[in-house]
Amino acid sequence: MTAWKMEGDYFEACNCDTVCPCVFLGNPDQGECDVIVAWHIQKGNFDSTPLDGLNVVAVFHAPGNMFTGPKWKAALYLDESASKEQADALGKIYSGQAGGFFGAIAGLIGEIAGVRSVPIKFEVDGKRRTLQIPSAIDLAVEAIEGADKSKEATVSNAPMGVAPGFAAVVAKSTKNNYSDYGRKWDNSGKNGFYSRFAYAT
Repeated sequence: MTAWKMEGDYFEACNCDTVCPCVFLGNPDQGECDVIVAWHIQKGNFDSTPLDGLNVVAVFHAPGNMFTGPKWKAALYLDESASKEQADALGKIYSGQAGGFFGAIAGLIGEIAGVRSVPIKFEVDGKRRTLQIPSAIDLAVEAIEGADKSKEATVSNAPMGVAPGFAAVVAKSTKNNYSDYGRKWDNSGKNGFYSRFAYAT
């Protein structure tokens, strides 16, 4: 299997109330979960193919408990600035074909609605994270203020997380709009998380 690794910043937002029970293997607040997850790869490679500076977004619909089923429906968005070799590498990583973290997650997914190359705008500004994909996603989250205002409120060592090994900063979306593949929602004001990430095989 091809060796790969990547690290950078990630954030997500869903339709659960803060804090999302799914990270503790619980049922979604609303009975189902609609979640958008975005990654900015600062450093990475798939064998000899560099992945530095690329963005990837995944959208998941889980019609029940994310771990006991039914299985999820997913859509994947790849950075349009990626070369063909980079896009192929990202497709293999995020589909789980290349093993690692996403190889474990792949078993929870029942259907891929589609994979598209699109312009992805991912921005980090202090305790705020924003994501835009024209005509599909407009997303922004902000960290929730902790009791000690000099520190972020976090969830650590949860049974499930997008960035294992990193404490997830608890956030709330100020915008969470999605419209694509026959699904449409406005889940603004709901749960969000962000942190660093690092994956490798």
